[in-house]
Amino acid sequence: MAAPVLSIVMPVLDEGARIAGAIDALAPLLARGAELIVVDGGSTDDTPARARAAGATVIDAPRSRAAQMNAGAAAARGGSLLFLHADTRLPAGADRLIADALGDHAWGRFDVRIEGRHPMLRVVAAMMNLRSRITGIATGDQSMFVTRLAFEQAGRFPQQPLMEDIELSVRLRRIGRPACLGATVATSGRRWERDGAWRTIVLMWRLRFDYWRGAAPADLHRRYYGPPR
Repeated sequence: MAAPVLSIVMPVLDEGARIAGAIDALAPLLARGAELIVVDGGSTDDTPARARAAGATVIDAPRSRAAQMNAGAAAARGGSLLFLHADTRLPAGADRLIADALGDHAWGRFDVRIEGRHPMLRVVAAMMNLRSRITGIATGDQSMFVTRLAFEQAGRFPQQPLMEDIELSVRLRRIGRPACLGATVATSGRRWERDGAWRTIVLMWRLRFDYWRGAAPADLHRRYYGPPR
């Protein structure tokens, strides 16, 4: 069997209610030869079973987005990698957009749109996209993609519990500036609406600022997610 050009790595945890829809949304890419690897971090629901029933390859990894994405990348056969959250939907023809972008860049990301009722979500997304263009730093919500060679050269995702996407961006930026695609991915605003848009905005800016000041990712993780249950 020929190796796929693009491998999609999706880290999941207790996404049983949405995993089938997430996989179905990728049907056009899979029909064109993309590979999908779902990496489960120890779900307590039926996420793995639903993912397999929907046709995905499912592997297990320790519960950590960085560890899960690294495990998925290690299992992937494609020369290009796309890291996709289960609550994010790609634009039409995303595989072709990625292929075109990686013809000139080693890595990149999409613009993001945050779905939800709060009017500030549109502003937050616009600021994220603008900041990313200025700094060359991407976030996981923007669905980062990268050549396998550049991913390995950058040392993969760092083994830290938060800001792993920021740190990988810093490493990849040493290889080259990202392709900042104007096509948008749509991601869920469920956390923003559950915890309050303004509260989440302030929290995320504080966490990012403290990270740049050298705060330990484990401490930032506790502040973002709360103490372990």
